[in-house]
Amino acid sequence: MHDTQSLEPKRPKDLPAGYHLAHFREMLDFVERLYGDILNDTGRAWIADFRTLDTNAQSLFVRIANRKGTVFRRSHFQYADVDNVDLRLADLALSGFVSPPQEKDFGAALAMLSKDEVLDLLAKNHSNEGVRKSWTKSNVVTAARERLTFGQCFGGPDKVGFVAQRRKRPLRYLLYLYFGRMTDGLTSFAMRDLGLVHTNNFRSDFEARFTAREEAEETFHYAEQIAWLDRCEPEDIDMMVRAAPYWPKPCETAAPIRDTLLHALGRHLEKSGDTNGARTLYALGASPECGEREVRLTWAAGEKSTARERLEAMIASPGSDGEALFAQDFLARKFGGKRTSLITDMLRKAPTIGIDESQRGTPEKGAVAYFERNGWSAYHAENTPWRSLFGLLLWNVIYDEGSARLHNAFERLPGALRDGTFYASHREAIETRLAILDRPDAAMVALLATITERYGTLTPLFRWYPDMIERLRPLLYNAPKGALATILRMMASDYRNRKDGFPDLFLYREDALRLIEIKTGNDQIRRNQLVQLELLRDVGFDVEINRIAWIVDPDQTYVVVDIETTGGRAPLHRVTEIGAVKMRGGEVVDRWQSLVNPERSIPATITRLTGITNEMVADAPVFAGIADDFAEFMGDAIFVAHNVRFDYGFLSAEFARLKKRFRHPTLCTCQSMRKLFKGLPSYSLKNLCHHFGVPLESHHRALCDAEAAAGLLLKINERRIAD
Repeated sequence: MHDTQSLEPKRPKDLPAGYHLAHFREMLDFVERLYGDILNDTGRAWIADFRTLDTNAQSLFVRIANRKGTVFRRSHFQYADVDNVDLRLADLALSGFVSPPQEKDFGAALAMLSKDEVLDLLAKNHSNEGVRKSWTKSNVVTAARERLTFGQCFGGPDKVGFVAQRRKRPLRYLLYLYFGRMTDGLTSFAMRDLGLVHTNNFRSDFEARFTAREEAEETFHYAEQIAWLDRCEPEDIDMMVRAAPYWPKPCETAAPIRDTLLHALGRHLEKSGDTNGARTLYALGASPECGEREVRLTWAAGEKSTARERLEAMIASPGSDGEALFAQDFLARKFGGKRTSLITDMLRKAPTIGIDESQRGTPEKGAVAYFERNGWSAYHAENTPWRSLFGLLLWNVIYDEGSARLHNAFERLPGALRDGTFYASHREAIETRLAILDRPDAAMVALLATITERYGTLTPLFRWYPDMIERLRPLLYNAPKGALATILRMMASDYRNRKDGFPDLFLYREDALRLIEIKTGNDQIRRNQLVQLELLRDVGFDVEINRIAWIVDPDQTYVVVDIETTGGRAPLHRVTEIGAVKMRGGEVVDRWQSLVNPERSIPATITRLTGITNEMVADAPVFAGIADDFAEFMGDAIFVAHNVRFDYGFLSAEFARLKKRFRHPTLCTCQSMRKLFKGLPSYSLKNLCHHFGVPLESHHRALCDAEAAAGLLLKINERRIAD
């Protein structure tokens, strides 16, 4: 099966003037309808003041709000839906939505300037000693903040050219109520209207995310602090750290976000060397991440008995399967005489398979080819089949119109799956569906019914693909009795932590099924992967880890390619000839060659170089006429060429014009020669062939050059094997 795939082009449509404001009004109406009862006075006043503005002033404000940053140049505000920018800025200033920049905006205002403008300010104020033009803009801005005052840069007439947005926090809160995440703009609406983001079509009415003001405000507070961490000053982080022990007990909705913030602040303290302060913060959190860091730091501080008590408490009442696994492993290593971790043990016991080193960029694909050569049907699976089975089997339960909690049109995962209440809320219906899994024929009928009815419906659970039912067949018919129900039950109970971490490969033949996790080099097993592997083994699946050793595989298939073109740039020029030589086990096993009509004139300079004339290609097929044949010839082989980026880039561009994907691992004979045969005077194809005695009879004709590059590949592999 060749590696091409149809691609559907996305063609953005034109958006009408005023659509930014229409989106904003849509958001405000939504928030007022669902959250009007819990808005505080600040939020209500913000909405009321905005609604009193003239439509042009509203449009200008929304345009400003959609820009990144806080300070902007007035000259950049030129919009078709704003009649008079200066007048509307005055309207916004009267309502407090904008103002001239102030001292607190110094950094944001400097960031709006170009590097040269900041350098000019430093020079104008005789503060540029030691500042170099080669510095990055961020370094130049830092120098300006340290050496200049706000008044020197933006005082007097200079201040008039800039405007700062105000009342931003109430707006962020309104957007948080709508989206359920921190955002400063309405990009999602524009992406939707451009056809680049799809909204859900399960519901036309939505439920409020929060039912109480305290819950909404507390959750927003912690989410805002997390978003702020990446751009706040060190002293602001220190202030948060000092305040953390005095934060009030969080509500259930805010608790996980508070724990995320505590973990982030703890890591900040660790990096600064304050491990005791970090431990204090971690002890305030209830998340497994906080618990693990607390234990590790406690052990490092020499407080072994305290660490042991904490580990035993984790085992007795774990916050997650991952936490339980960590606690058991850490306890065994530190107190039970065990020298290595479970992860290390699994990796050490893992068998090794040899994959050709040219597959370094796509190790899973190389492993699939390896197992197929050894008699297995195989495919790169990871989480896809498990999520597909989960979604298809439980579709009607997940998206039941009466119980699927969705909070806006952009949200596609029902609330019960996000907050872990799905199984408890729908236990009877879920168990009825899970019971089908031990009758594979009945399960296939149920899955096919969902596919027939719902195919293509937008869902975050999985991606639709034509042969998905066939990909699920080996799992349904070869899984141990009761195993699939257990796995899906765990996903239903804790979808957030159980939706990923599944093994890379599915291998199957007759009545056998194997699940293989592939690891390369220093690649480690993540905690969630270890949890899933343990569960899969416990329920009876044949699961193992395979390590990859990079070798020169004598049975690897290579296709050595050379092309001729109308010029040197893939986006602008076209292919005129393709020559390809297929090699396996050091032998040429097949050849492929064709002239190609480039659908444009061949320059005289190219004809002199290649000997290919316009007359020669006049009756040749266009690329579309030979694309499928060439893709079939390539199969799953490694693409080899001399200066491979040129040939591969041109052919990828030709396939892209046909809305098809061309993906293969590559090997460059020029680069390989430079690496393996150092010190040669030239690495051109012609000179390398002369040096190694490789025939090159018709240089710059595709098949001849491909034959020559194939000869070089033999030399390269001989050296690779010897090394």
